Amino acid sequence: MLLVFGLFSWWPIARTVVMSVQDTNLVGPAEWVGLDNFRTVLADPLLPVALRNTAVFAGIAFVVGYPVPLVMAVVFSSLRRLRGLYAGLAYLPVVVPPAVAVLLWKTFYDASPDGVFNTVLGWVGLGPVPWLESASWVLPSLVMEATWAAAGGTVIIYLAALTSVPQELYDAASADGAGVLGKIWHVTLPHLRPVLLITLILQIIGTAQVFLEPYLFTGGGPSHASLTLLLLIYEYAFGSTTGGGAYGPATALSLMMAVGLALLSWAYFRLTRGWSD
Repeated sequence: MLLVFGLFSWWPIARTVVMSVQDTNLVGPAEWVGLDNFRTVLADPLLPVALRNTAVFAGIAFVVGYPVPLVMAVVFSSLRRLRGLYAGLAYLPVVVPPAVAVLLWKTFYDASPDGVFNTVLGWVGLGPVPWLESASWVLPSLVMEATWAAAGGTVIIYLAALTSVPQELYDAASADGAGVLGKIWHVTLPHLRPVLLITLILQIIGTAQVFLEPYLFTGGGPSHASLTLLLLIYEYAFGSTTGGGAYGPATALSLMMAVGLALLSWAYFRLTRGWSD
């Protein structure tokens, strides 16, 4: 097991470190270039654009997407009937293949007045909205689809954690005059704190590595408004806009991103070490 894990997990990481200081086409002999690949990446004017877009995507996903699974789980756990049905419906988007989900949401995001979302907005006198064609709307639009696609798995985790909350605590809170919000704040959230801390760092790492949505929806457009770090790495290695084949800069940026996320995770766990008690 250790041999297989090392072959498919640690060996690619070691190769990434080596390739980050090489100029290679993966076929011929590699040439040692030292830190030139890192200098190339840091001098690329698209790097700050991709970094900013990734940070904005992660920020919107935190504000909008992070509370959604928690609210859904709390609501579902309070249901006396059909709780399993609602949980299954919430998890259903996770089962849908990503390419199918993107094609579905592309139809929803049709910028014409006849698009699904724009039709609904038209009923209340709003829109039409250029969902994927506008630089100011494209990232929130991608966050909406990503939240829909991924929230179901987190809902199941929260529902499992909620089963460990003793009913006696809710009864005691009711006896003390606590309402629904009081029970959630003083009973539910303290018991979910360890799980919430884990799901938060997982979301931060996941949104920092967002690739599927900008690649399939917009290809990084319009005008690089949805270009993310992982999409920039892909463009270095395989993209048509940059010519592709720049495996050295691609692995250099991959290594920089991995180190950055590792340091962020280390700092996060250091800061929150006592919060789960």
